[in-house]
Amino acid sequence: MATGLRAARLIATIPVRDLDRARAFYLDVLGFEHVGTSEAGVLCGAGDGRILLYPSAGAAPEHTLAGFEVDALEPLIESLKPDGVRFEDYDLPGLRTVDHIACIGPERAAWFRDSEGNILSISEPWRDREAEPDWPGTLGS
Repeated sequence: MATGLRAARLIATIPVRDLDRARAFYLDVLGFEHVGTSEAGVLCGAGDGRILLYPSAGAAPEHTLAGFEVDALEPLIESLKPDGVRFEDYDLPGLRTVDHIACIGPERAAWFRDSEGNILSISEPWRDREAEPDWPGTLGS
């Protein structure tokens, strides 16, 4: 039996050391909507989901905390660079980026860090490689 979470709105919770700096990054640089501010933190709207930025003294985690699906990676990457967003490049077993983009099975993705060092990703909708034989959907292609 389904628990009802399938229709629930997703809220990512992201720890930040400097709430004002993070708020400026998410609202002014990434362009998210300000939903509200309380003692819990800053709530931002992103598409159908939300992000709660909450104060934390801990170190930024070294894994992706939230990802955003976009129509096309390259134009978004280029639009964020002038605002100081720096995209990560990886050359690891199973993960290699070319021009900041990795092709992993049916997905193309890129990663960047927010103002607090948290890792975020952007990706394109998954594609069927058999239906799109010219799509470079192989690792590092």
